Amino acid sequence: MFSFKKKTVASDEPMDLDAVMKKFDRESNTRVWEGTPKIIVNCILAAFSLFCIYVTFFATWLDSIRLSSFVGSIVFIGFLVYPAKKGMQKVNYMPWYDIVLMLVGSGCFFFHTFNAMTIIQQGSRFELYQIIIGVVGILCLLELCRRCVGIPIIIVAAVFIVYALGWGLTNPDMWRRTEGLVGKLFYTTTSGILSTPINTCSKYIAIFIIFGAFLERTGIADFFIKIANSIVGGFSGGPAKVAVVASALEGMVSGSSVANTVGSGSVTIPLMKRTGYKPEFAAAAEASASTGGQIMPPIMGAAAFLMAENIGVSYSNIVVRAILPACLYFLGVFIAVHLEAKKEGLKGLSREELPRFLPLLKQSYLLLPLILLIALVGSGTRSIAYAAAIAIIAAIVVGLFNKENRITPKRIWEALAAGGQGMITVAVACGVAGIIAGTITMTGLANMLINGILALAGNHVIIALFLTMLTCIVLGMGVPTTANYCIMAATCAPILIKMGVPDLAAHFFVFYFGIVADLTPPVALAAYAGAAIAQANPMKTAFTSTKLAIGAFIVPYVFALNPAMLFIDTTVWEVILICITSCVGIFAVSASLEGFFLHKMHWVERIVCVVGGLLLIYPGVVTDLIGVALVGCILIVQWLTKKKATPSLAE
Repeated sequence: MFSFKKKTVASDEPMDLDAVMKKFDRESNTRVWEGTPKIIVNCILAAFSLFCIYVTFFATWLDSIRLSSFVGSIVFIGFLVYPAKKGMQKVNYMPWYDIVLMLVGSGCFFFHTFNAMTIIQQGSRFELYQIIIGVVGILCLLELCRRCVGIPIIIVAAVFIVYALGWGLTNPDMWRRTEGLVGKLFYTTTSGILSTPINTCSKYIAIFIIFGAFLERTGIADFFIKIANSIVGGFSGGPAKVAVVASALEGMVSGSSVANTVGSGSVTIPLMKRTGYKPEFAAAAEASASTGGQIMPPIMGAAAFLMAENIGVSYSNIVVRAILPACLYFLGVFIAVHLEAKKEGLKGLSREELPRFLPLLKQSYLLLPLILLIALVGSGTRSIAYAAAIAIIAAIVVGLFNKENRITPKRIWEALAAGGQGMITVAVACGVAGIIAGTITMTGLANMLINGILALAGNHVIIALFLTMLTCIVLGMGVPTTANYCIMAATCAPILIKMGVPDLAAHFFVFYFGIVADLTPPVALAAYAGAAIAQANPMKTAFTSTKLAIGAFIVPYVFALNPAMLFIDTTVWEVILICITSCVGIFAVSASLEGFFLHKMHWVERIVCVVGGLLLIYPGVVTDLIGVALVGCILIVQWLTKKKATPSLAE
C-alpha cells in the first residue's frame, strides 16, 4: 500500500512537504480556496472558533442545544473544507452534491437544536420523520468522517450498528429496534453522538486547539528547534538529538504525530542524513520522537481530556501522572540515537552551524503562554477552559513583542480560522467514537467482551494486558487516537479494572497503546511520513521506529502492574527512587537493543542487560537490587574489555 520510488535527484532536493502531509495526513487533504472565496471560508471558520469560545464561557444552554449546535456547525464547515476524495484540487470549486450534504447534514443536527425541548418531553417515542432525520444526520456524519479521518473507523462503526440492529437489541420489532437505536445515537446526550466524547471536545479540546493555533503563530515551534540545536546539536549525532528534544518540546503544544513528524522532520531529517545517519534511522528517530508528543504534558493528545472525564479526576491530575512515563519515553529515544551515533562514530554540527544560546534567551518570553497555562492548570484554582483562554490572551500579548512573527489583526483572524479548521477532525472522530461506544453499551457487548477476555486470561493479569495491547494496536492502525481511546475505555479498560488494575493505570494503558499504533507496522503513518522525507524504505523505518519507541511498549506494563510509576499510593522518596532506577533501566534496555554500551556488546551481554534494565524499570526493592547487579556486571565487563573494542561512550 505504501511505497516510495527512489528519486534520481540529489538527496538534498527540497521535499514537497504539502504532498507528504496530504499522503499521510487526511486532515491536510482540503479544498483549495483562493481570493474572495478563501476570505469567506476563513471568516466562517473564524466565526466558528468565536462561537466555541462564547459557548464555553458565556452560554447557559441545555446540553442538547449546546452539543447539537456544535456538531451541526462541525458538519457544515467539514463539508466546506474537505472534498469527497483525495486529489480533488480544483480551485474554488464545490460540487452540488457536497453543498447538499453540507446543508442537509448540518440541518439534521440544527433540527435537534431548535426542537430540543420537544424531543426531551416526548421521551423514547419518535415520529417517522424524526427517525429519518436522525438516520440522515448519522450517515452525513459518517461520510464526513470518511473524508477527514478515514475508512477504517467507518467500518468499525458500521459493524457495531449492524450488530445492534441484527443481534444486539432483543426487541423483535425491527421498527422499535431502529427507533431505539437512532433515538439513543442521535437524540440523547448520555450515549451516541452527543455523549461524553463530543461534550469533552466542545468544552475543553476546542479551546486548546484554538490556543495551539495562536501559539503556533508566535513562532514557538521555530524557537524550540533553535533552542534544541543550541543545546545538543554540537554533540555526536547532534541532529538526531535535536529531533528528540525539539519534538518533546513541540509535543507540549501539539498532539498530531504526523504533523509533528513533517514539521520538525523537514529540518532535522536532512541534517541527520548529512551527519551520517542512515535514512531509515533518521526518519525513525523523528517519527518516534514526534509520536511521543501525544503523551507529553501539559497538553498531550485530545484523548487525555476524555480520560479525565471518564475517570472523574481533574485534568491536572492526569498531567502530573503522565510526567514520568513521558520522560522515560523520550529518554529512551534520546539514549538510542546517542548510542547509534557512538556506534557509527558520527559527529555533531559544527559551531558555525549552531545558533548561539545566549541570544536565544532573549526569545524565551515566547514560553510565557505555556508557562502560564501550566501554572493555571497545576494550581487547580481555575477551570481548564479558563486557563486556556488566559493563555490565548498571553499568546497574543507575547506576539506583539516578537519582531520575526509579530501578531497582527490578520494573524489573529488566521489563528481563529486555523483553530476552527483544526477542530473538524477531532470533533468528527469524537462523534463517531460516541456512536461506537453507544452501540457497545446498548447491546451489552462490553460485558460480553469483558467476560470473554476474563475467561481467556483466567486470573493472569499479564495475559489480559497483552490481549488489550494487541487490540489497541490493531484498532489504532486505522482509528485515530481519540476514537481508539473511547472504544478501548468502553471495552478493555473495564476488564483491566476488574482484574485489579487501578482505574487511572488501566486508562493510561489503553491510551499509550492507541498512540504507538502510529509507529507500528503495517500502518505506521508517522513512520511513513518520515520515510517520505528521508527517501527511505517505509517498512524498515516503521520497524526501526518501533525499536526506538520501546519505552512506550514497556512502561505501560510497569505502571499497570505497579502503579507507583504513576505516583499512586507512594511516597516522595519512593518516587525519587523510581525516577532514578527507571532512568538507568531504560538506558540499559536501549543499550541492549542498540547492541552498544561502552562498546559493541556480545549477544549474551545484550540479554543480561535487557533483563537487568526491565527489572530496574519495574518498581520494587528486590527487582531494583537484582537489576543493579546485572547491569553493573555488564558495565564492569564492558569497562574491562573496552581497550580491545571501539571508542568509548564518553563524549
